Amino acid sequence: MRKINSIQSIALLFLMLLGCNSPEKGPVVIYLIGDSTVADYADNYDVGKDYFKTRYPITGWGQVFQEKFEKADLTTFTNIFNSDSVIVDDRARGGRSTRTFFQEGRWRSVFEKLKKGDVVLMQFGHNDAAVNKPARYVDVEGYKEFLRLYVSQTRDKSATPIILTPVCRNYPWKDGHLENVHGEYPNAALEVAKEMEVLFIDLNKLSMNAFSQKGEAYVTANYFMNLPPAKYEAYPEGLSDNTHFQPEGAHTVAGLVFEALKTLHR
Repeated sequence: MRKINSIQSIALLFLMLLGCNSPEKGPVVIYLIGDSTVADYADNYDVGKDYFKTRYPITGWGQVFQEKFEKADLTTFTNIFNSDSVIVDDRARGGRSTRTFFQEGRWRSVFEKLKKGDVVLMQFGHNDAAVNKPARYVDVEGYKEFLRLYVSQTRDKSATPIILTPVCRNYPWKDGHLENVHGEYPNAALEVAKEMEVLFIDLNKLSMNAFSQKGEAYVTANYFMNLPPAKYEAYPEGLSDNTHFQPEGAHTVAGLVFEALKTLHR
């Protein structure tokens, strides 16, 4: 009888350990907060307007981020979340800095829905650094303070914050390599991550390196919104824009973030 009980005990322990490692029921929600480079232009960004007629091909990397998880092995993300499915909820919006995203109540709408186990990816800096646009500008210390707020309040909900440096722009190029255009903001994001022991992705560095490998001519024509006249209905006169992405650029950046997530450890 004792032998049977021992076997039963071992089997029960095995099942308990298996249960601890099995995915939780229900999807984990990955919230994206940030600016236009992250935003989803196709999902009612301009209510009542046809995206393909009025905005396409502009594409935020958050717009295509969900696709990266569709057929992915989610066990590679167990250091961040433990779930059998993922929902990407892209709340990023064009022209927003860390401060204006908070002031407009956009963060509140995320915070109120956050639940244990969810993830918040935050990528700001493009608009914080806009000294010539005081309505959105935030100095480096203010930038750090708002990042601290987002991190603290995410943790208050037992969710996981992840800080990203701002994705690069398509300038300046030096000796065939794309350089940092964001001044002290990427380093400020890193400082907050170290200070608060937050998961961190240096998207500025990753994107500069990845784009440099493709070359200036290629990324200018295929990654960024540099469009010839008469090719797209929304831009009959063409466009010269080295900040926002075409679909190929957005997919590339989304892939960089996706792969970087796999390397993070809490």
